[in-house]
This record gives sequence, C-alpha cells and structure tokens, in this order.
Amino acid sequence: MAKITLGPRTLIYPMPALLIGANVDDKANFMAAAWCGIANGQPPMISVGIQPHRYTYKGIRQNLTFSANVPSVDLIRETDYCGIVSGSKADKVEVCQFKVFYGKLSTAPLIEQCPINLECEVLHILKLGSHSLIIGRIEETYISESCLTDGRPDVDKIKPLIYIPEPARQYNVFGGVAGKAFSIGRGLAKENSG
Repeated sequence: MAKITLGPRTLIYPMPALLIGANVDDKANFMAAAWCGIANGQPPMISVGIQPHRYTYKGIRQNLTFSANVPSVDLIRETDYCGIVSGSKADKVEVCQFKVFYGKLSTAPLIEQCPINLECEVLHILKLGSHSLIIGRIEETYISESCLTDGRPDVDKIKPLIYIPEPARQYNVFGGVAGKAFSIGRGLAKENSG
C-alpha cells in the first residue's frame, strides 16, 4: 500500500464528541470537545485538550473541577451548538434546555439528558502550545439506568456521538461489531506459538 506524508497531524480516530462542563463565575456552562481520552486507570483519570481562550477553560481554572458528559445521538443539535457558540455570549443551559445537576463536586455541572456523566477534579493543567491538556481525576460516574444491560453500560443504548474532523466535519454513530476483543487475535497467537 502506497503512503504519502501529511506532516504532523492529530489523526486519531474515533474522537468522542463530549460536552465539557464547568461553572464560570458561578454559572453552569458547557462546551463541545473532541480532544479527550482516558489518561489513567487507577485512579481513573481523563484528559481534555482545551484552548486557554475558551470560556469553559476560565471556569475550570476558577474551580479546578469539570464534568465530561457523553451525549447521545439525540443531543446532536445541542452538542454542535455548544461547539459553535461561546458561553460568554449565550446561556447554553437555557438555549439547549439542559437539566443540570451536581454530584459530589459542587462546581462541576452535569447534564441529566446525557447518558453518561463523569465528575472530575483537576490534577494537572499542562500548557502545551495551542491547547492546555487538563488531567482530571474522575470522582464519580453517573449513567442513565436505561443505558444498562445486565447492570453494565451498553454502548448500543448509550448511542454516543463520534466527531469526524475535516474534510467531513460531521458526527457519526457507532456501527456494527467487527470482531470480539481478546478473542479474534487468538488464531494468530496459535499459529505463531512455539
């Protein structure tokens, strides 16, 4: 297969479409973010890349807490809106009709309509260049009961959005199963053992 070079690019797929929440001057605000990921297992941590001029970043710095809310496909319009309008110019909670709640941390607003909510305390903010990488320890995880199967999160019920950057600039949803993890590679392992 022929390869061409593109220069240094952030091409990792899929990218989650999350709603990052923070109280800014004591008022709940949310922004859409796709540069997010798992940072640690024990204790559980996530990372979020945010440009320092973003309004939500101001609230994260003020309180050293934030939330990561996983919207379902049902919240596609609201998620996109939170990515194109600044909280400094509009009350996103009102416009999107979010039902906000708080858990253990009184300054990390969570969205009831999102199937999954992660409540985080900031441990590190690393200034990297265009973005700051925020590392948050997950203090609590909330999931809508309707998104469980046999007591476990069910991605088919959660229906999370996936963000696809340029040139597509679109949201996708999960497709079908490609293979069973920790199983499909066993054939290669047998063929190449001993």
